Amino acid sequence: MGKNYIDIENDRGETLRYRKHANGRGLIANGAKVHPSATIEAGAYIEPGVQIAAGAYIGSGAWIESDVVIGPKVRIAPHAHIGPKAKVGAGATIGVRTQVGSGATVAGGSLIGDDVTIHDGESVATDRRGFRLAA
Repeated sequence: MGKNYIDIENDRGETLRYRKHANGRGLIANGAKVHPSATIEAGAYIEPGVQIAAGAYIGSGAWIESDVVIGPKVRIAPHAHIGPKAKVGAGATIGVRTQVGSGATVAGGSLIGDDVTIHDGESVATDRRGFRLAA
């Protein structure tokens, strides 16, 4: 049986160890907390300090940067990028190739479509059809 982890060197020359999540085989950095019922697809990266709640789904090729909080039953589509310290509320859906900026907040139950950019520090809330709600 092969090893269940991989070591990767970052841009600062530090070596980070990632383990393969039992449910999907995505890579989880040491220091991240992922609920056992979450699915992290192969090819997804979860950085240190991330918290992922029960029932969340992270698609292949998605990158979740450090200190992100992902609520229960969130769906993050393949190749999405969630910036550092962002928050994604319970039941939200993030589309394919969508970029969520550093410190941004996506309200629970929101539907963010494909190829959308949410800027650093922006707060977004939508209805279930994806129409943005007034602030």
